[in-house]
Amino acid sequence: MCENKNGVKLGIMIKALLKEHSLSMRKLSILTGIDTATISKILNGKHPANINHLQKFSKCLTVPIEQLLIAAGYELSNFKQKPNSNVEIVVHAIEEILKSSNLLEQQQLIERINEELSKYEHYALTEEGQEMILKGFDEKINKVSGIGQSIEELKQMYKQFCDNNLTTNQRAILGSGLLYFIFSTDIIPDYTYPIGYVDDFIAIKLVLNRLSQIKKSEQTEIPPVI
Repeated sequence: MCENKNGVKLGIMIKALLKEHSLSMRKLSILTGIDTATISKILNGKHPANINHLQKFSKCLTVPIEQLLIAAGYELSNFKQKPNSNVEIVVHAIEEILKSSNLLEQQQLIERINEELSKYEHYALTEEGQEMILKGFDEKINKVSGIGQSIEELKQMYKQFCDNNLTTNQRAILGSGLLYFIFSTDIIPDYTYPIGYVDDFIAIKLVLNRLSQIKKSEQTEIPPVI
């Protein structure tokens, strides 16, 4: 397999960072969960690094992901916010990540998000969890006011969460999505905009789909005979 020019640039950068942090490829493999053979191919320009790889390298090597994106040959302009194109930017970022990851990686990401949402469901029904949502939602919304349609969906979710007529199951599901959004320490850190909001975007869709299923299920339940 021939060497990729951008891959070589990325390899040189990562090798320098490994030396700086006194890390071996084997240690980087352990820290990132990427097998050593794949890391070796990436470092030698034999295998393209996808967004998930770069995200993990960025975290473990404490280097801004923007630097890795440039070295890997990605058009950084595609990942930067532009006026009046917020929805397109986020959707493009999500498409880039999903296209550059294999089916197993996509499934694993969704499974991990579902696991986190499940953890938050119980917390959303506690007094502390509800207070967190009521106090933290507006603050977080103001920080990320440029995610277009996703913001509108979150606002609708928050409005529904505040409705006293919600069933317990509905409140737990909505609350889990709102808490996932509010907490910055989610699966993909929010500080790498818009890439960091990919999992939040997916979480919103998962929550809305599950909420729809629960509502249908509750509407078709046969009331007990008295």
